[in-house]
Amino acid sequence: MTQTLDLIPYPVQVELTEGTGLAVPENESLPCEESLTQDLGLPEHGYRLLVNASGAQLQSPDATGLFHGQQTLRQLVNQARRGDGTVPALEITDYPRFPWRGAHLDVCRHFFSLETVKAFIDRMALHKLNVFHWHLTEDQGWRLEIKKYPKLTEIGAWRKGADGQPYGGFYTQDQAREVVAYAAERHITVIPEIEIPGHAVATLAAYPELGCTGKPIEVETTWGIFDDVYCPGKESVFRFFEDVLSEVLEIFPSTYIHIGGDECPKTRWKTCPKCQDRIKTEGLADEEALQSYTIHRVEQFLLEHHRKLIGWDEILEGGLAPQATVMSWRGTEGGIAAASAGHDVIMTPNSHCYLDHKQIDDPAETICRPEDVCTLQHCYTYEPVPDDLQSDQAKHVLGSQANVWTEYIRNPEELDYALFPRLSALSEIFWSEKPDGSRDFNNFLQRLQGHCQLLTAENISYCAKDLNL
Repeated sequence: MTQTLDLIPYPVQVELTEGTGLAVPENESLPCEESLTQDLGLPEHGYRLLVNASGAQLQSPDATGLFHGQQTLRQLVNQARRGDGTVPALEITDYPRFPWRGAHLDVCRHFFSLETVKAFIDRMALHKLNVFHWHLTEDQGWRLEIKKYPKLTEIGAWRKGADGQPYGGFYTQDQAREVVAYAAERHITVIPEIEIPGHAVATLAAYPELGCTGKPIEVETTWGIFDDVYCPGKESVFRFFEDVLSEVLEIFPSTYIHIGGDECPKTRWKTCPKCQDRIKTEGLADEEALQSYTIHRVEQFLLEHHRKLIGWDEILEGGLAPQATVMSWRGTEGGIAAASAGHDVIMTPNSHCYLDHKQIDDPAETICRPEDVCTLQHCYTYEPVPDDLQSDQAKHVLGSQANVWTEYIRNPEELDYALFPRLSALSEIFWSEKPDGSRDFNNFLQRLQGHCQLLTAENISYCAKDLNL
């Protein structure tokens, strides 16, 4: 039997069986029998879906697997309602390739409402993504309430807008807990990112004494890399890190806490007496080693609280913290180096996984980053496990992640436009086993035709240019 099923990500195994399919009620949900079954021989979070004229049955060894199966059934029902009203008789066996299937949202360059954050999580759930990386602090805004340091949100959450009026916002701790609970209901873990030691201008606008110069500065209004960063020569800075992270740990139960670690200029450190004293006292080689020292201390604090540190691949510079996980974004080299040394890695190279890059090479495209292009087909050719890694090293690749930065994205509709349909493509790369040959982009495009109708039904905007969608 042959029939195209508009399923994204596509399951590991689909078998269309003999017999009549299941008629879908027009305005009601499809009845489905669920039971947790331990002896299915499935990996964690896998599921088996059986459909025939008698009904639908969903089996899994765990609740997360049942949830994934529900998303598959949801897509089948949508396709049936667009067609003859029947889900074909079938048997699907499915499970994820990677334990980390992430999506990152920057709410600092542009602030998004609680409702938009929840909608982002809903879009993840539909595509069987399971890690929400929430980027909460930056030079252009601090977005999380910290009770011990109220000026972080009184001052650091606001900057001068293009019209001269204050622009920004923040999430209260109760709102952040609401997001954590909302995501958990959809079997998604929220990983907060608190930038250390760079991208700290919003913090220093609120508490200038945490910088090297101590001079007053303002929250940044433009994008870039700035010299004013935390001063690791001051013990008060490490007390600040621990105070902030203590409150963060109370809100977010995730095993991992992301501390950034990227794009930290050493300009101020080179002329700061306290930083130079720290380098001398600790016997450090240079300012790169001073950054490594800072990351090591933060990791030790997290380990003492039974959490794990994760950072962008710059945390490799000066020496990697002993148990740190690396998020490789500047290509794959950082991830390869970390995995080769026995560290876990998340592969998220900007060449394939940065969805703030333009989807098409069109000068008129203004929503995404103007100088970079990452097409749908380019995303779909991505393979998270580099060929350079041996099998014992490849096991350290926990998975992959799509990232969206919001320098040029100003509202929820533009956010969706940047994400889709590329996030749909990456979700399949993250979920599905690597085929023996190359992935069939034409087959994906065929399924995407129907999938985009589901996106439309869910009020999700997407880029349809040059896709014949």
